Amino acid sequence: MAGRKDYVNSKVSDNREQIEFHVKEILKLIGEDVEREGLLDTPARVTRMYEEIFAGYEVDPREVLGVTFDEQHEELVIVRDIVYYSQCEHHMAPFYGKAHIGYLPSGKIAGLSKLARLVEAVTRKLQVQERITSQIADILDEELAPHGVMVVVEGEHLCMCARGVKKPGSKTVTSAVRGEFRSSSALRSEFLALLKQ
Repeated sequence: MAGRKDYVNSKVSDNREQIEFHVKEILKLIGEDVEREGLLDTPARVTRMYEEIFAGYEVDPREVLGVTFDEQHEELVIVRDIVYYSQCEHHMAPFYGKAHIGYLPSGKIAGLSKLARLVEAVTRKLQVQERITSQIADILDEELAPHGVMVVVEGEHLCMCARGVKKPGSKTVTSAVRGEFRSSSALRSEFLALLKQ
């Protein structure tokens, strides 16, 4: 992920020939001429893309938080506008958007870049937005044991924009709250107000 050697899905690498073969077969089945110039290298390109976009299968999201720091800061910490890209598990169509993470530390904090890496580890696999939101919140809650966590994820889904109901520009927003964010409407309001600034 950013700032170091990117993860790749080694299962894709290990099965490169089979994946390329099947991509070529799909192209044939939809009526394409797999021998035309523009498609000659497409199976290999798709396979290389799969190594990258499905790299989340190679990462334990809990481990990406890495070293945490003992810090007596007990005020709200927010990292917002973390861009993510994922693949809908229902249609294998892309969806993308922004994740916003807030937590109330209880003596332990994570490096800020680790929150972005956590989002990447959770999203780079076949997913649904609701699960992404819950997984991020649950992992932070378990690993940092904060007073509370709130995660808001916005997404634009190509399975909804480019096919089916065909509503481009529509956004899906999901949220997950843990700890004090559940019981305190003031804390939730503060988080949401800071997202709008």
